[in-house]
Amino acid sequence: MADDALHGVTKSEEAHDTETQLKEFSSTGVLSAAHSRFLLDRYGTVDLEPLPDPTPADPLNWPQRKKLINLALVAFHSCICSFTASSVIPAFKDISERLGVSIQAASYMTSLQIAVLGVAPLLWHPLAKRYGRLPIYVLCLLGSIASNVGSARSGTYGTLAACRALGAFFISPAAALGGGTVQEMFFAQERARYIGVWTLMFTIGVPFAPFLFGFAVERAGYEWIFWSLAITNVIQFILYVALGSETRYIRGRSDDPSPVPRRLALRRIDPTPFSMLEFVHPFVYAVRWRVAIPAASYAMSFLFCNVVTTVEIPQLFAEKFHFGAQTLGLQFLALMVGSLVGEALGSAASSFWMARGISKNDGQRPRPERRLWLSYIGYAWAICGIVVFLVMSAQLRVYNVSPVVGAGIAAAGNQVVTTVLVNYAVDCYPSDAASVGVYITFVRQIWGFIGPFWFPQMFTATGAGSAGVAVALLVGVCVLPTIVLQLAGGKRELRSREDGA
Repeated sequence: MADDALHGVTKSEEAHDTETQLKEFSSTGVLSAAHSRFLLDRYGTVDLEPLPDPTPADPLNWPQRKKLINLALVAFHSCICSFTASSVIPAFKDISERLGVSIQAASYMTSLQIAVLGVAPLLWHPLAKRYGRLPIYVLCLLGSIASNVGSARSGTYGTLAACRALGAFFISPAAALGGGTVQEMFFAQERARYIGVWTLMFTIGVPFAPFLFGFAVERAGYEWIFWSLAITNVIQFILYVALGSETRYIRGRSDDPSPVPRRLALRRIDPTPFSMLEFVHPFVYAVRWRVAIPAASYAMSFLFCNVVTTVEIPQLFAEKFHFGAQTLGLQFLALMVGSLVGEALGSAASSFWMARGISKNDGQRPRPERRLWLSYIGYAWAICGIVVFLVMSAQLRVYNVSPVVGAGIAAAGNQVVTTVLVNYAVDCYPSDAASVGVYITFVRQIWGFIGPFWFPQMFTATGAGSAGVAVALLVGVCVLPTIVLQLAGGKRELRSREDGA
């Protein structure tokens, strides 16, 4: 009986606390009583960032299962973007023999897609802003299916190049817009973990494709690379139609009667008229240093720790040890393991570090610059890994795994850098996360496109000394600018200047 009485008192106290919060927030005019009641019933607090509307249509209010399903769809789509670009790496020799071109010319099938993946989202971003993410993802998959079928049936170098370029154009949206999709579904305290999943899937797609298709090329011919990609796109299309929901939602609108999240429907969500400036709007972040510096630092880390290793492993092991496509593909396993380890550690450390900052700051979120402390761990791993990879690659005469181990360490460091810097940029401009993602993707892809044109000359001219060049570039473009950003980011005048730009 005493327990019942105590339980009754506890429930009474909880009800009193709830009523107190309702009165406080409704009296300030920030939230209505109904809005406060909705949030308190669902989350037990009104202290949420961002603040969702009191409706199930707001993606922030979706059940966790629905959020994770949509995260899985867009993360896998992002993986397929980079997966498609690097899929032909094990087939360079076969393509050169079949189409009568040099291996260098065959390698342009990858470089071409890297460039298009960076530029195409500039077109898709304004369309996705008006009509939603889901219709763009679904319609673009149809274009990707057609392009991959065309690639499989191509009999000339020019036809294959055209189909590959179109394929990159159509598969590109998730690689850039995925950050906006994640931001629209998850609260600020959850964002680091789930943006990390999205970036990990893009990163891991680069080595996963040559690892997997090495087996296919050796047994079935390189045409089955493109048939496999087309089949994968068909499966994605079916999953989007069956399970996907639209995440584009404009908060604070009273003219949207939808009580539940919309499924696939081609209807205009944002009535704002189109402007030609929107197609270049992401470039405004080229002069906003809280995005420009992380974008450049991430691009340089990705260039050396992902692109260099992916491009050089086939040349190193194929030329020195005459590995076949299947054995060559196995060497990429280290990059996948490294990326997974880097994401597991980087995401957990990032969430813990920011949560600790909140507890030390009386419940208030700390400045985004606090997150940058963790990037130095990633830089250290990236530098150590790329030095081991380049030095051992130059000295290796008899096969051993030392260059591959170095590549794995570099991949782990790159993933930590990716998780930290992309989350930092989104934290600084959460309301424009999609544009931030488009700009970061553009910088990363263009740097990745240019790199392979000067890698061979650098390695030929410097040999093992190329490790010194890599260290100098990583320190000069990644470490030092991050230090400057971290020191300057705390100054009120810099923040107000950027926010008002």
